[in-house]
Amino acid sequence: MSVATPSPPRAVANLTPEQMPVPEEQLHSWPHFLGLYAGEHVAATEFVIGATFVALGATTQDILWGLLIGNVLAIASWTLITAPIAVQTRLSLYTYLHKIAGDRMADLYNGANVLIFTVISAAMITVSSTAVRLLFGIPAQLQWFPTSGLFVLVVLGVGVIVVLIAMYGFNAVAEFSSICGPWLVVMFTCGALVLMPALAESVLGRTELMGMNDFITIGDHSIWTGTAADGSPGIGLWEVIGFAWAANTITHFGLIDMALLRYAKRSIYGLCTSAGMLFGHYVAWIAAGIMGAGTAALVQKSIAELDPGDVAYQALGLSGYVIVIVAGWTTANANLYRAGLAAQAIFHHHSRRKVTLTVGCVTVLIACFPFVFSKMLPLLTYAGLLVVPVGGIVFAEHFLFPILGWTRYWSKYRDLETSVPAIASWAAGLVFGFGMNAANVMSFFYLFLPTWAFTIVVYCVLARFYGAADSYEDQIQQEQNDMAAIRQWQQEQAAIHHHVPLPKSTPTKILRTVAWLCLLITMILALRVMFASPDMSVYESHVTDFHRWGFLMTVGYFGTAYAALRIEKARNLNLSQEVKAS
Repeated sequence: MSVATPSPPRAVANLTPEQMPVPEEQLHSWPHFLGLYAGEHVAATEFVIGATFVALGATTQDILWGLLIGNVLAIASWTLITAPIAVQTRLSLYTYLHKIAGDRMADLYNGANVLIFTVISAAMITVSSTAVRLLFGIPAQLQWFPTSGLFVLVVLGVGVIVVLIAMYGFNAVAEFSSICGPWLVVMFTCGALVLMPALAESVLGRTELMGMNDFITIGDHSIWTGTAADGSPGIGLWEVIGFAWAANTITHFGLIDMALLRYAKRSIYGLCTSAGMLFGHYVAWIAAGIMGAGTAALVQKSIAELDPGDVAYQALGLSGYVIVIVAGWTTANANLYRAGLAAQAIFHHHSRRKVTLTVGCVTVLIACFPFVFSKMLPLLTYAGLLVVPVGGIVFAEHFLFPILGWTRYWSKYRDLETSVPAIASWAAGLVFGFGMNAANVMSFFYLFLPTWAFTIVVYCVLARFYGAADSYEDQIQQEQNDMAAIRQWQQEQAAIHHHVPLPKSTPTKILRTVAWLCLLITMILALRVMFASPDMSVYESHVTDFHRWGFLMTVGYFGTAYAALRIEKARNLNLSQEVKAS
C-alpha cells in the first residue's frame, strides 16, 4: 500500500529543496569527495596551464616546490574557510547570499558567474577542437583570432554538441564524467613517462635517467629553463606559488564549492581536495609541461607553436584525441550547465533550456577565438578576483559577526530586498583589486588576498552602520523555529522514501575489475617505455606498442566502466520504483 505524504509546513511551502539545508541522510563520507575532486580537477585546462609554465620560464626547482606549496595553500583554504561555512550551514553560496544580501546582490553575483563559466566553457570547447582539427589537417591556431575558416566550422560543430547536451542530457554527461577521473590521472602520468626518454636523449644523449639529478638537469635545459619564450627572464618561485594558490580562488576564497562541501559529514573533508590539487594540478601540470617540451623536441618546434591536440597526440597516440576531447567536453558541459543555471536564476521567467541555449550560442562564438585558452592562466586569476570580494562578505557575516556580537542574517530580518553594505562592499573590493593591478603594486597572482581582506573591513563597517549590531531576538527565534520545522519535514520525507542501497552485483564487480585492469596495463606499458628503452630504436618500438595497446585499453576501460555504471543505475532505479509502489 502507498504511504500518504504529509502536507509541508509553512516554513517549507515556499522553498525548493535547493534552498533548504542538506538533510543528514544525504551527507557523504570522505571517499565521495576524493573521487569528486580528482575527477573535476584533471581537465583539458591542465594541458594549457602546464605548457604555460614552460612558456613563462619557471625553473625546475620553482615548479617542484612552488606548485607543491601553492596547492597545499589551496587545500588549506578549502579546509579552513569553505568547508566550515558549508558544513555549518548546509547551504550553497547562492542560498546563503540570498539570506544575507537580498535578491539584487544575488542577481549581480549570478551575472558574474554567467560571465566566468561562459568563458571557461568556451576555452574547453576550443581545447577539444584542437584535437578534432588534427583529423582535418587544420594548422594550429596560435593567434588571438581564428586563422582558418575550417577551424571555425570545427568549433561550431563541437560547440553545438556541447550546448545540446547541456540543455537536454546533462545527467548522462555527469554520470559519464564520474568515471573519467581515474583514466585522466593515469593518462597524464603516462604521457609524461612516454616522452621523458625523448627529452633525455635530446639533453643527456641517452634515453635512460639515472636518478633525480638527471630529471633536474633535463628540466633545467629543456622544460623549465628559467627563460620565457620571448627570451626574457622567467617567473620565480613566488609567482608559481601564487598562481597555484590563486587558480581556484573562485571555488575556495570565492566559496562556490559550498555547493559541493555542504554534503560533507565533517568540515575536515576539505582535505579531500588534495585529490584534485596534488594529483590533478601538481602531477598533471608537471606532466603537461614534460609532454609539451617532449613534443617540441620530437617535432623540432617551439612549445609556443603547439596546442593541446599536438601535445596529446604525440604523447598518447589515438588516446591523445580522446583525452583532449573528453577532458574538454566534460568540463565544458559542466560549466555551461552552471552558466545556464546562473542565468536562469536572473531570468527566472524563462526555462533553463532556453536560457542555456542563449548562453551556449554566446559561448560557442567566444570559443572561435583561441585567446580564451591561450590566456587561460590570467583569465582564471582575474575571474577569482571578480568573486573573491563576495567570499569576503560571506566570511565576515559567518565568522566575524558572532565574534563581534552582531547578528548573522540581519539583512533578511530587516526584510531588505537590496543590501547596500553588500553591494557597496563588492564594488569597493573590485575597484580596490583591479586598481591595485592597474597600478602594478604587486603580482596579480596575490591580489585576491588584500582584496578579500579589504572587502571584509568595508563590509563590517557598513553593516554596523546599517543595523548588523541591532537586536533581532524575535526574528532569530522565528528562524530557529523554521529550521526545526524544515528538519522535521526532511526526516519525515526520508522515512517515506528511504531504501537500503543494493550491494554491488557480480556483473558490476567483474566489469569494474576489468576496467581497473585496463588502467593497470596502460600504466605498465608506459613504465616499459620509460624504464626499458636503452636506445631510441627500442624507445620508438615501445612507443608504438603503447600507442596501439594504450588506445585499446582506453576503449576497454570506458566500455566496461560505463557498462557497470548503467547496470547499477538500472538496479537502483528498479528498487526505487518498488519502494514507491509498496
